[in-house]
Amino acid sequence: MYRTTVRITMSHPSTSITVLNLQIPTPSGNSPIFPVMLRDEDGVTLVDTGMIGQFAELQSALEQEDVQLPDVKRVIITHQDIDHIGNLGALLDAIPDLEIWAHADEIPYLTGEKPLIKFTPERRALLPAPVLALADQLLLQLPEVNISRTLADGDLLPLQGGTQVIHTPGHTPGHICLYFGEQQFLLAADELRVVDDELVGPAPQATPDMPEALRSLKKLTNLKLNKVLCYHGGEYMNDPAQRIATLAESAE
Repeated sequence: MYRTTVRITMSHPSTSITVLNLQIPTPSGNSPIFPVMLRDEDGVTLVDTGMIGQFAELQSALEQEDVQLPDVKRVIITHQDIDHIGNLGALLDAIPDLEIWAHADEIPYLTGEKPLIKFTPERRALLPAPVLALADQLLLQLPEVNISRTLADGDLLPLQGGTQVIHTPGHTPGHICLYFGEQQFLLAADELRVVDDELVGPAPQATPDMPEALRSLKKLTNLKLNKVLCYHGGEYMNDPAQRIATLAESAE
């Protein structure tokens, strides 16, 4: 597994942000994704869990950061896509008291009340048989998922000195970004991507409501930013605030 970590450490030594790098095999080669690990005084928070079938890689990445599974207190789910919730069931098996935080509009999908909106027969057909079997196992577990905290737009979470929830629907109904104000750092999930070293909007082929997703870009303007992390593409630091403003304006 190829992996890098990037740490953003606050003044308190027990508080930091670590970007994990996991690899999804694709027909054209490995594609990196970037879950995030937050250390706070009350324990570790994972933001997203990686792709189905990556639990061993995720556990290894945590252990390389001197984090054992029992140290993980909660998972924040940015949205329902299987490369974000893929190891949720395995984590719940390993950590029975794990807290799950998610936006209200995403909860019916995470608890199995509604089918995952992008896990269609066409997308299922693209998965290798072993991965599909794990996916079906995860779907069977979803009705047992208990959401510990329902997130809403504008919530300020008691993590990293104050973490703002920004609801950015379109890619999925309850998609969220997280803004770490003290670090001027935006975790954009799938609302933004880095393609050929440039910051761009969400992937049209994976975004059911592209007009809504483009409108959501406006909610990311006027943030003080040093850095943006995209789940697909990684970090972007070339005047990200100005680039987001340009993208939002061109989407109008």
